[in-house]
Amino acid sequence: MFGRKKTTQDAPVSVAPQREHVYREGAKNRPTPKRREREAARKRPLVEADRKAARRKARDERRAAAQVQHRAMLTGDERHLPPRDKGPVKRFIRDYVDARWSVGEFLLPIMLVMLLASFFGGNAPWVLSISLMLYILVILAVGDSILTWRRIKKALSEKYDESELRGGGFYTFVRMFQLRRWRMPRPQVARGQFPVP
Repeated sequence: MFGRKKTTQDAPVSVAPQREHVYREGAKNRPTPKRREREAARKRPLVEADRKAARRKARDERRAAAQVQHRAMLTGDERHLPPRDKGPVKRFIRDYVDARWSVGEFLLPIMLVMLLASFFGGNAPWVLSISLMLYILVILAVGDSILTWRRIKKALSEKYDESELRGGGFYTFVRMFQLRRWRMPRPQVARGQFPVP
């Protein structure tokens, strides 16, 4: 009742002739690998048989990655910078700080001179006056970095969310207290060449 109709003559089954594989430009030109084959190719042992070779390979990979990252720190290549320096916000902060003169960058050389003066001068009155000037300079440098961060934050707040600016104050502070030639990533702008957000 529900089966196939029975006919006395079955239709002849035609077998399609198999064609030869033709190489086509731009096509895959190979059969899709089976899942079993893909998984077997991906499998690696948890512990390498030759541990010395595995350690050597890992060390070489780390060294190559460190060289790429160091080159990025020198050239400012955004793709290979460490996560703390990546992104347009950090790039703007770096360029803004590098474009201006700041009190903090002179702090380290002055402290070095002060240390030498106190070592050779002893308890002379002029050494005490220099140490008082050093404290005033530290206060000025901290105030300068706070004002700079407020300017940067005002310029960036129109374009970026508050969450993207988080950590920018400390980043600004640290960069302002470094000598310009020791800053990493290296400055990519000249003095007075302020960035546009």
